[in-house]
Amino acid sequence: MSHVGKNIRKIRTVKKLSQAAFAELFGLARPSVGAYEEGRSEPKMETLIQIAQHFGLSVDLLLTKELTVNELYHFDIFRQEGTATALPLATAEADRHTNTTPFVPADRLLEYIVQHHDTGFIDSLPPLTFPHQLGPATRAFEIVGAEMQHQQQGLRHQDVVLCCRVDKATATLRPGRIYAFVTQNSLLVRRLSERLPAGLLKLRADNPDYGAQEFAFDQALEVWEVKAVFTTHLRPPSRIEDRVTRLERQVEELLARLDG
Repeated sequence: MSHVGKNIRKIRTVKKLSQAAFAELFGLARPSVGAYEEGRSEPKMETLIQIAQHFGLSVDLLLTKELTVNELYHFDIFRQEGTATALPLATAEADRHTNTTPFVPADRLLEYIVQHHDTGFIDSLPPLTFPHQLGPATRAFEIVGAEMQHQQQGLRHQDVVLCCRVDKATATLRPGRIYAFVTQNSLLVRRLSERLPAGLLKLRADNPDYGAQEFAFDQALEVWEVKAVFTTHLRPPSRIEDRVTRLERQVEELLARLDG
């Protein structure tokens, strides 16, 4: 469960900001702020990053922990009135336990394809901070489309996948795992079905409406293995889980009757 709405309300309270003033800070409509606080919707990832950076918080903290007012007062931006510059996403103490991952929003993908070798450009990307230990080279990409979603499962449109770099020289790719291939004009996220001769890969989408495809490995500028996903969608129980839950309730009712 995301706590971002409650945290936004508390941040506004501490900073004495109206919903309109908060919305103006981040280029939002005032009703959107009200919807966030009431849990009727959640900010997009770009907005979450802006809020986190502006108030010196990490994105994961903003989402996963309901912050108290006392905790908020421990952040420098709440102790120094008039501060307009963005503070780091995490303190030096927190950095020892987290890794920062450059985030590639969908609207910056073409920039990334052109400049993926430029360390200055990579440093300019919005950073995400997660308590992961995936190694020194990670990326987060925004998913576009529903090819990897099936029966309310899998990767949804606008989900963010957290990835670990695959060395193209050694290229240890394992069937069944999901990979993100950065090509000359797109980001291809697919599950590896099998490796074929002549450097070809057979890839498939989790959505059966999309057929399998052959992909030449040397077309990839970069290869990333998907390790985790950030989503604002709560997964509904599957039919099997729902049936098991109903059976458990029926058993409990029968036992209660027998005990009575």
